[in-house]
Amino acid sequence: MRRGIDGLENLGRPPVKKPLPTVPISFEEFLDWCDEDTRAEWVNGRVVLMSPVSMEHQLLLTFLIQVVGMFVDHHELGKVFFAPFLMRLNAVPSAREPDLIFVAKEREALFQRLFLDGPADLAVEIVSRWSVRRDGRDKFREYEVAGVREYWLIDPARKSADFYTLESNGKYSAVDIGEDGLFRSRVVDGFFLRPEWLWNAPSAMDVLRELKVI
Repeated sequence: MRRGIDGLENLGRPPVKKPLPTVPISFEEFLDWCDEDTRAEWVNGRVVLMSPVSMEHQLLLTFLIQVVGMFVDHHELGKVFFAPFLMRLNAVPSAREPDLIFVAKEREALFQRLFLDGPADLAVEIVSRWSVRRDGRDKFREYEVAGVREYWLIDPARKSADFYTLESNGKYSAVDIGEDGLFRSRVVDGFFLRPEWLWNAPSAMDVLRELKVI
């Protein structure tokens, strides 16, 4: 029997050790229900379980944490956090778990002990075959409405990376790669990325040298 996208998104999910709430719950109730052994998001009062991630996903995320994180630290631009850490979006309402977020120094007061209470300046999602619709449609719309200023959507299987910036009209527009082959962030001041770095697995140290961090 052919599975649709919904079916794919249910594949590979870890068993839940406690029953899922059968009725909509508040964000505070969600925090009480969830624990460090349960990866889940909260969307319109509903608990959405997260699928396990692949080795390719982890390697790519580790690379981004090293490169973006050290660049941000070096220039004292703000903070970089990575999953599992919730980003609460009151405009939707939802509490999502991006793979990586950047929050500028002047907005660090939004950080709470268990979550970011508002939109990050940058959210990065690494797409899996289970999350194509969630990342490319659902989260795209939520991040846009909530005011996440920049969104990176990276698909290792297709070797594609799409970068979006929030315009003054509140809508995302795609950011083109420059003639020099670089994507230049609009929110992480001075940061650039060669998309092929995401697939060719260069040394993070070599990339940081090109970024003049070391």
